[in-house]
Amino acid sequence: MMRCQNQVVLTSYIIGDNPENIVNIYQQFELTKSNWKKSDLIMKNDTSKIERRLSNTTLDLTQTLRHRSGSFYSYLSEEKTVKNRVKRCLMKTCSVKTLKRRVPIFSYMSKYTWAMAFSDFLAGITVGLTIIPQAIAYSSVADLPAQIGLYSSILGPLVYAIFGSSKDSPIGPTAIEGLLVRENKHELGVDGAILLCFLSGCVELAMGILHLGFLIDFISGPVAVAFTSAAAIIVATTQVKDLIGLEHPGDNFILVWKQIYEHINELSGPDCAMGFICIVCLVMLKKLKDIKFLNNSEEEKTLFQKILYGLFWLLSTSRNLLVVIISASVAYALEYKGKSPFRLTGFVKPGLPDISLPPFSTKVENKTYSFVEMATILGSGIIIVPILSILQNYAIAKVYSEGKSIDSTQEMLALGVCNIASSFVSSMPVSGALSRGAVNHASGVKTTFGGVYTSLVVILSLSFLTPWFYYIPKAALAAVIIVAVALMIELHVFGPIWKTKKVDLIPAAATFFGCLFTRLEIGIGIGIAINLAFLLYATARPSIHIETAKSNSGHDYLLVTPDRSLLFPSVEYVRNVITKASIQPGSTPIPVVIDAKHIQAADYTAAKGMKLLIKDFANRNQPIIFMNLKKSVVTTFKGVNPKSFIYCESYDELNENLQTFSIKKISLDIDLKNEQNLTRL
Repeated sequence: MMRCQNQVVLTSYIIGDNPENIVNIYQQFELTKSNWKKSDLIMKNDTSKIERRLSNTTLDLTQTLRHRSGSFYSYLSEEKTVKNRVKRCLMKTCSVKTLKRRVPIFSYMSKYTWAMAFSDFLAGITVGLTIIPQAIAYSSVADLPAQIGLYSSILGPLVYAIFGSSKDSPIGPTAIEGLLVRENKHELGVDGAILLCFLSGCVELAMGILHLGFLIDFISGPVAVAFTSAAAIIVATTQVKDLIGLEHPGDNFILVWKQIYEHINELSGPDCAMGFICIVCLVMLKKLKDIKFLNNSEEEKTLFQKILYGLFWLLSTSRNLLVVIISASVAYALEYKGKSPFRLTGFVKPGLPDISLPPFSTKVENKTYSFVEMATILGSGIIIVPILSILQNYAIAKVYSEGKSIDSTQEMLALGVCNIASSFVSSMPVSGALSRGAVNHASGVKTTFGGVYTSLVVILSLSFLTPWFYYIPKAALAAVIIVAVALMIELHVFGPIWKTKKVDLIPAAATFFGCLFTRLEIGIGIGIAINLAFLLYATARPSIHIETAKSNSGHDYLLVTPDRSLLFPSVEYVRNVITKASIQPGSTPIPVVIDAKHIQAADYTAAKGMKLLIKDFANRNQPIIFMNLKKSVVTTFKGVNPKSFIYCESYDELNENLQTFSIKKISLDIDLKNEQNLTRL
């Protein structure tokens, strides 16, 4: 009855643009119901007649309303016109709500206060002072000139201030992206890195437009941790040669350590001393903010204590900049006749970058590469770099979300626009960095506008400070990178994984060693493939609970309950399990009831498999009944096998079907006995 009532309501909603028509329908329908309740039909519990009368009444009311409203068909045709659909879509897209969601700066600028502006200013300046040495250092990781890292820190923070939704995510070069650029640019050099930045932005933007954020969910926690840890170890390894003053480069983890072993006698004493002293200073400064002189609460601290703690926090936060400035000053002071005891960063191109299109062709050693050739050389990096950039940025947004939901689509759109815009100023791929995110959060940033001040700091450094960058020792930059990436090595996570689910160590270990001994994209690809194999196996081998049950009328039946959706990988397995369970040698076959309460979806292959199963059961005169099916699954099964498919919506229907089968079985047994008696005569 409820189903027909809903049908009338739905019909009235679709047909009647006149409220009076809808009121008339309700009045007539309620009157009809009240008359039926007084009749003998309810007393006899004849639900089939009630359903027929409801259906007939629904049809009559619908036809009546059609006559009353001559605009019925014109109304439907008008709603289905392309013009109206486009109009509704444009109205939804161009609404103020959509504008604020896709351009988040509009959502907070109307309530932006001077206090928020001051907090953003302090946080932006602090992150800017952090990003300068990091940008120069990550250029070294990517095997690019130092100015490229600084160029990468200009437009990214500015654009993200407009389109970004996470206030704690400062955009710029990162160690992982630097390593990916190093592995994928090959002989293309700077132009390859810039084009990779542009193409990465295009991929990120496309993923955001198509709402493909769910793809990131296929990178499990163990795989992500293993990848990050392996990448951090590789980054640190590439910096060891600069830390100890060796000239011999290496392209991968094994080759770098081989070169170090073969040329260990060529290491530079001054560089070693500078590098290890910088590491010690960085670690000590990092711990400085955690020093507690007194156990006083925040309210009980004196003004002097608050100033002292603030000073410690400032020194700890700006430790990278302090170490770089002091080491550069030492290198400048020890320079004698144009020679330094340290290997220095060297010339950094002064001034701001030119604004130009990304290089869609390039010339390297008298050989010209077209766009297609450049894209071919970049290879899988065009896909891997944006995916990992999104993963990094999303991780930062999630860590500092403070319980708020993260719009992954908006983050992809923002990151895509950041990379596309940055490629016009000769940038390498950019993303958020967890270390800078921690500094930004600790600095009390209030909105994404802090990125504007970060960008201004970088612009000023390029305009006035590049001559001093010449004297920064490579050993000091190597120390900055090694200490920064050391925090990314999370090998301690493998202990809890072992205690919770040991099988998760397989993709984690495969990812970790694959990244170390091959390439980063190969390693993470192996980990994702193993995870997908586990998921497919779980889909192909569902757990099936089988038990013998008894209906209210006393009839036995076999109750089969699969624990998940019925899709093509699991069809044959489910079919075989049900067939084996239903055939019991030496006993009379009983009906099989499949409880589909956990089956949320089914496909064509599953429907074909169930059709064959029903056919097999029919051949041995054993019924198979479905119950608790979702409407979508019923439609799928009926599309392949509309006649033989039996399903019940309630236990009362199930009891009726089981009783009907019992009567047919008794009749069949009687016929068989009569046939045997006639044969004997």
